[in-house]
Amino acid sequence: MKRFISFALLIVFLVLPAYSYNYTFDIDPFFTGKPDALSLTSLQDNAPETKKPGLNRSGAIVLGTEALLITGIMTSLYASWYSGSESGGFHFYNDNKEWLQMDKAGHANSCYNFANIGYEALSMAGIDEKRSILYGAPLGITIMTLVEIFDAMSSNWGFSWGDMTANILGTGLFMGQQALWHEQRIALKYSYHNSGLSKYNVSNPVTMERDYIMGEDWLDRLYEDYSGITIWAACDVKSLFMDETSRYPSWLGWAIGYSAEGMTGEYNNYQPADKVGLDGNWGRGWEYDPVNAPGQLKYMPNDSRQRRFFLAPDIDISRIPCRNKTLKHVLRVLSAVKIPTPTLEYRPGENRLAWHWFYF
Repeated sequence: MKRFISFALLIVFLVLPAYSYNYTFDIDPFFTGKPDALSLTSLQDNAPETKKPGLNRSGAIVLGTEALLITGIMTSLYASWYSGSESGGFHFYNDNKEWLQMDKAGHANSCYNFANIGYEALSMAGIDEKRSILYGAPLGITIMTLVEIFDAMSSNWGFSWGDMTANILGTGLFMGQQALWHEQRIALKYSYHNSGLSKYNVSNPVTMERDYIMGEDWLDRLYEDYSGITIWAACDVKSLFMDETSRYPSWLGWAIGYSAEGMTGEYNNYQPADKVGLDGNWGRGWEYDPVNAPGQLKYMPNDSRQRRFFLAPDIDISRIPCRNKTLKHVLRVLSAVKIPTPTLEYRPGENRLAWHWFYF
């Protein structure tokens, strides 16, 4: 379901403002600031971009289609996630200790980058700055709030103030910077590597039933394998600390990352005690190894759950000099994924440093 949300929103961004077809690529590949001899000329002679206040036809189409997509997404989400669960009436649930708070970092990152998509979609359609912020940026928090309401009505989950706080922080970070600076000087980014822990997706070691809590396939694991996800706060060094006359490259910044590893259950990796699944961890954390240990079960040690912090240079593709307006919008959205670079890691649980030549 999460993959459907991502692809649907990406389609909204890339397809709807099709008015931009009349521009061609005009990139300066060597960042010299001078037109490249092989670049193409805009069909509009690179006329300055003007945006009139209010909603134009393209902007109205974007907003209308987003509304229809959100309705379809919520309907599909209810049918796939909630229709089979019992309704317990609106209630709250404290899940702030889940996944060593990696899910909260994920909520903030998702809302930040959905806000970016919503803003860029309207901006690309010719809507002025103020209305692009007010109408486009709340896209992510709208979806996430509806999800929390569904959670609140299901007996299996509940409304999480921790999730909502992360949603608000992610959306607020984008809207606040866009309103104050008209650009993003501190951006939230995402990277992923396969943790290899999906083999522990066993919910009941007696029946060997699998619940795929960390994803059923590689696409699911991009969102659900919290031990392989890293969320970054990337700082634009030049815009934050230097003036425009500085020769420091605007596309080179620094990023601080947060991740956690060794997590096979929401709260712990403990072996289920007494009755399977009644330890608050639903029995997850088991692995069945028919080759090396036939007929036996084992589980990931609980002390393998470790927080991780990172420091790395950040290559911001949205800062690459480019004259094509459409490509500029696309690069700003794609910059949500951090490009792998040499990285310094600190593990507080082990009180040691580690070095990665390229960290994903």
